[in-house]
Amino acid sequence: MARRIQVIVNPAAGQDAPILNIMNRIFREAGVEWDISLTKEAGDARRLAQEAAQRGVDVVAVYGGDGTVAEVASGLVGSQVPLAILPGGTANVLSVELGIPADLALACQLAANPEAIVRPLDMGTVNGDYFVLRVGIGFEAAMVEKADRELKDKYGVLAYLWSAMQNLYKPEIAKYHLTIDGQSIEAEGLTCMIANSGNMGQAGLNLIPTIDVGDGLLDVIVIHQASLQTFFDLVGSITGFKQMQSADVPAGSGVPNDMAPQSLQYWQAKEVTVVTEPMQTVQCDGEILGKIEVQCKVVPHAINVLTPNLAKPATT
Repeated sequence: MARRIQVIVNPAAGQDAPILNIMNRIFREAGVEWDISLTKEAGDARRLAQEAAQRGVDVVAVYGGDGTVAEVASGLVGSQVPLAILPGGTANVLSVELGIPADLALACQLAANPEAIVRPLDMGTVNGDYFVLRVGIGFEAAMVEKADRELKDKYGVLAYLWSAMQNLYKPEIAKYHLTIDGQSIEAEGLTCMIANSGNMGQAGLNLIPTIDVGDGLLDVIVIHQASLQTFFDLVGSITGFKQMQSADVPAGSGVPNDMAPQSLQYWQAKEVTVVTEPMQTVQCDGEILGKIEVQCKVVPHAINVLTPNLAKPATT
């Protein structure tokens, strides 16, 4: 029986390109049966993925950005149906971390390959909803909020750099009241991130080199005011303008001195609650959630993803 692939496409993602021609050519050459569904509103991607898994397809493929990927992935939790990522967004951070080709034809070949490696990945939940990358509070969320669809369509990843520059003008410092696996901690900073993936949009470039999407833990990072330039370097690294430089880490951060930028605090946990003072904007995998308290949990090995190999990318 031919391999069956259900493709879910976010038509608002990516740039103008003949994606159907490419998909049709690659899947026909591979001898697979495939069908396509389009998302129209929030929630469609998750529902379509659930329906496809229930029909017993061999692979659910998603063409879209990281937000669409996260939504499709959430629909596959609890099933054994693997996810194939066809990068179609602005940054495509998860596909970069997993080594999935940015070229659509090559990504389709991977989806159609019955010998592709199936890698189990963790997911996180924020207030009950799933995420695959990270939850960002404060500076990072404000940066995402200002990089709207029109700006991303026009400038691509440069939209995030532009937005970061706007937010650097008057950065807001907040107090973060953290509960990490039952332990109460307070920290001040520009941004707090609860990460499942630490990739910053370039192969081998991570917030913290030890962050792993399959280790059964979430990584909590608070970047301080003193590290404003460090965070700007991280944003710039997404666009290729700068590379993150290693530096010392403050005592008590829990991170070895050679494994993180300076002036941050870092913890690992299975459950995290964050209350900010004052309340700050929250983003999750590129989607703005508003100014809310967040409760996050890790869901170990929640989904299976088709990848070229199991090796973790080398860090720089």
